[in-house]
Amino acid sequence: MLHLRYFVAVAEELNFSAAARRLHMATSPLSQRIRDLERELGQRLFERDTHSVALTPAGAALLPIARDVLDQFSSIPWRLREATRVQRSTALIGIPPGLNPELRARVATLADRVQGLFDLQRWPGSTQALVAGVREGRLALALARLPFTDPALDLINVMSERMGAAVPADRFAGRDAVALADLADLAYIPPPKDIRPPYFEVLDQALTEHGIRNRITLTDTGYAGISEVISNGSAFCISILEPDSPMRGYSIENVTVLPFTDFHPSLDTALVWRRDRADGDLKELVTAACDIFDKPVHRRSDTRKTPSGKSR
Repeated sequence: MLHLRYFVAVAEELNFSAAARRLHMATSPLSQRIRDLERELGQRLFERDTHSVALTPAGAALLPIARDVLDQFSSIPWRLREATRVQRSTALIGIPPGLNPELRARVATLADRVQGLFDLQRWPGSTQALVAGVREGRLALALARLPFTDPALDLINVMSERMGAAVPADRFAGRDAVALADLADLAYIPPPKDIRPPYFEVLDQALTEHGIRNRITLTDTGYAGISEVISNGSAFCISILEPDSPMRGYSIENVTVLPFTDFHPSLDTALVWRRDRADGDLKELVTAACDIFDKPVHRRSDTRKTPSGKSR
């Protein structure tokens, strides 16, 4: 390997003195090593005289071969590390729409905690799809909206977010809260079916029981489309009160979110995993996740809004 390094240096410099300086050695020993290599290969590698050095056809043919051999030799340490290090498995964690930043931060903490064993990647979906993904083994974990039940799954409640009424701001100017009776002449807009958490079915039934029966069903849109209809002044929806919730990112002019005085909806989120895998291939991941998500985040403080949407 040393003789090949000497050869490449001379071939690239085409000057024995310059090559010797590059290799931090004297010129005479370098010349001797090249002659040793030529003798071993049975080929003359350089044409040389007192004024110039040039590669012979054999030397020109050897140069790319020598470079390749040296590159392979230099890569041995990292190739050995790759061959002997513990291989990481890819694990998917389900993420529902509008996940609170605090839970997203805990997911990042979990990814850092298990990076030696798992490459944790986020996977979006509705609660129904995420729960099915965990049950079927496609997802290792999921953050999913309650309620749901599945005897094969275990869960811990990780967050509770207080909800209010997203209403036309001009109709409720000067108000810092609403009662259900205040919404009687407005139509309720539930989230589109493909992104609707199961809890909204419970909310829909409760609103009906309180006399709010008019509905507007939107398709091919999301929370942004709902905000557009609310801003027109004839409808409302149920949304997260916390201003840093991604669900509030779709609010537009003339839409504000007010707490209820006589209705107390909250959206609960759980971490879910398959029970049998917690004692099997995902034991380390589930243990770390339960530790990081152990203390639930409660968002039930009074977050009343002015008509401009700013906190009081």
